Amino acid sequence: MRGAVRSVGRALHLPFTGTAKGIRKATHAHGAGESGLGKLIELHGVNGAGDMMITVALASTVFFSVPTDEARGRVALYLAITMAPFTLLAPIVGPLLDRLPHGRRAAMAGAFIARAFMALLLSSAVVTGSIELYPAALGVLVASKAYGVVRSAVVPRLLPPTFSLVKANSRVTLGGLLATGVAAPIGAGLQALGPRYPLYGAFLIFVAGTVLSFQLPHKVDSAKGEDKALLAADEQHLHGPHLKPPKRPGLRTVGTAVTHALAANAALRCLSGFLIFFLAFLLREHPLAGASAAVSLGIVGVSAGVGNALGTAVGAALRSRAPELIIVTVVAVVMAVAITAAAFFGVILVAILAAFAGFAQALSKLSLDALIQRDVPELVRTSAFARSETLLQMSWVVGGAIGMALPLNGTLGLSVAAAIVAAGWLTTVRGLLSAAKSGGRQHARVA
Repeated sequence: MRGAVRSVGRALHLPFTGTAKGIRKATHAHGAGESGLGKLIELHGVNGAGDMMITVALASTVFFSVPTDEARGRVALYLAITMAPFTLLAPIVGPLLDRLPHGRRAAMAGAFIARAFMALLLSSAVVTGSIELYPAALGVLVASKAYGVVRSAVVPRLLPPTFSLVKANSRVTLGGLLATGVAAPIGAGLQALGPRYPLYGAFLIFVAGTVLSFQLPHKVDSAKGEDKALLAADEQHLHGPHLKPPKRPGLRTVGTAVTHALAANAALRCLSGFLIFFLAFLLREHPLAGASAAVSLGIVGVSAGVGNALGTAVGAALRSRAPELIIVTVVAVVMAVAITAAAFFGVILVAILAAFAGFAQALSKLSLDALIQRDVPELVRTSAFARSETLLQMSWVVGGAIGMALPLNGTLGLSVAAAIVAAGWLTTVRGLLSAAKSGGRQHARVA
């Protein structure tokens, strides 16, 4: 009898232990376990799952639970109360975290525990509809972006010997995408039980993330050999006819490739924010042919997610010495797709645009990472990641605000989307191509 009980226990336990061992084997492969990158991949998966639970709860409360006109007003209020303060706070996040090089694990843990607390506040607000929903949502947003900035700064410290920064970031991003994909249906199932339950799930996930943050290697908290990166705005007050040049290298002083790549990425991130908010309301009011509003949104969301995953996978596989050319190419392709979708608005083209936008955003971000690795001195590279990530998050906020301000006209909206991408491409293409030629000549001389 006792043996039978043990057999049943092993049978019930095996799927969970087997899955855990499989995940651990995948995340720790090729030296990622020894360097500590595997633990960061798992932590980022936890982060993605928790954020998805919050997203499901807020989307159901703010967006799906009321008629379209009222929902638009609610989301506009949500943007005004949460995004506007975040736009003001975001420029502070990077410099503030620069001051915590010896406390990165604590900063990541703090971002998790803050979101756990906010999830409990939201679990009450989503039921009562009280005004505390908005400051709690702002707290979640700021903490989530703070985690993202610190995570970008941590990756260079955990590179395995055979990994490039592009490959490491692609591994981390894929881990987050997979966890988000798993958490989405779980969150939807919990939402069916009641609006509180996804937030209870988020609370537990974020508590686990708090613990896992302190399990990262101690070298994450080391600031040996580091300094602060300066963006163009930071350097303006250091230059002038009577002022000494900056003692520390900044993103501007290492060449134009990084700054142009950052501008192109900002255009794609702005497009992402725009499409999320504009298509959410457009497809609710005017669903894709033959589909409900929920199915229409699901089609576009899945397309974007698949595109993002493919872009991350391709970025890990590419070994191009000219990431500038990758950025120029993917932005040009997205611009062409957006123009086509605006001219011939329809279900297939909207889904294709979402997929290409996700693909381009992932691949261009990995190319930006490669440029920072190549052109920014190691002395300031970690800080450069923090600063660039903050600027990209601000671009997403701006895009979302533009999407909220437009009337629900598909052709008009996608024309604006095409204009956003075109502005980013036209202002950076020349600089990126010139940087690619310079980089190619330098590599040729080295070879």
